[in-house]
Amino acid sequence: MNWWRYYTPKPARAVKGGIKAQSRRGAFATSWWGQRWIKVLESFDIGARLNRGSTYARKGQVMDIEIEKGAVRATVQGSRSRPYEVEVRFRHLTRTQWLQVSKTLAKRFIALAKLLAGEMPEDIEEVFKSVKLSLFPHRLRDLETDCSCPDWSNPCKHTAAVFYLLAEEFDRDPFLLFKLRGLTRDEFFELLGYCPAAALPAPEVNRILESAHEEPPLEPASFWGGEELPGDLFGEVHFPEVTAALPKRLGNFPFWRGQAPFLEALEPFYFKAAPTGMDIYLGLTKPQFEEDNIPAKSQKPVKLSPKVTKTLKGKSRIERRTRGKAPGKKTNKPRK
Repeated sequence: MNWWRYYTPKPARAVKGGIKAQSRRGAFATSWWGQRWIKVLESFDIGARLNRGSTYARKGQVMDIEIEKGAVRATVQGSRSRPYEVEVRFRHLTRTQWLQVSKTLAKRFIALAKLLAGEMPEDIEEVFKSVKLSLFPHRLRDLETDCSCPDWSNPCKHTAAVFYLLAEEFDRDPFLLFKLRGLTRDEFFELLGYCPAAALPAPEVNRILESAHEEPPLEPASFWGGEELPGDLFGEVHFPEVTAALPKRLGNFPFWRGQAPFLEALEPFYFKAAPTGMDIYLGLTKPQFEEDNIPAKSQKPVKLSPKVTKTLKGKSRIERRTRGKAPGKKTNKPRK
């Protein structure tokens, strides 16, 4: 009879500040390329380890993730006191292969425009297949996984947890798929002979910026004299139609560690800040600075309970008695 039949699974140790999946239930990814990543993993017939890995990802058992060219390294807390080290290596595409992909993609203007907008075009897989390549892993052996846990299964649940968190990160940055294949976003566009950061020539950019914004004249007397600011200085001021519009446009924070999803945690602060900012702008409320929170000298000192006072006095006596002694050494001098 085999020894593992007597093995009793132990629950994973709780992690404080671990990386939690943004999705609490259902699918992990919202984009088609993130969902495609999950479907590829499910096609490898990994079995129940994927389900256990999804539980680890949602509970925050993954402590750290680093994404490099062609590799992902992570630290995952399991049932033992020492966390496990996980490494996933992807098969690199050569420069020649990337040149073939870029030449084919350059002929598809709509797909190229979507990439420039930060979106993975749906026909990107056809581009890779046309040159007999694959963007996503075609077989399980295209992924080399390693974990320091004693589980012989490969990939294990700790590696599966990293897989699920990668799906959400692909939602935020699809170019990580290129990076794991050996080419960063900037290197890919450089290979195409195009730089997204310099779509227009520098003189043209400067001309547009200068025409759109004129520097106001310097008037020291107005600044130091405290003259009233013009009423239209901030333009038309109104409540935003969408709460937390800027964070929603930026998307989820990479590998968020909060208890609640990033946008859900941030939205209430924006909701409260909008009316407060409007009141300050209209002069209905005085801004609260740190100086306002400093107690005045005329205020009475805070009275402590006898128990707390006794504890503090006892602590001070101990500090005076041990001051100047070397730590960890006892002194047995006779009393005078």
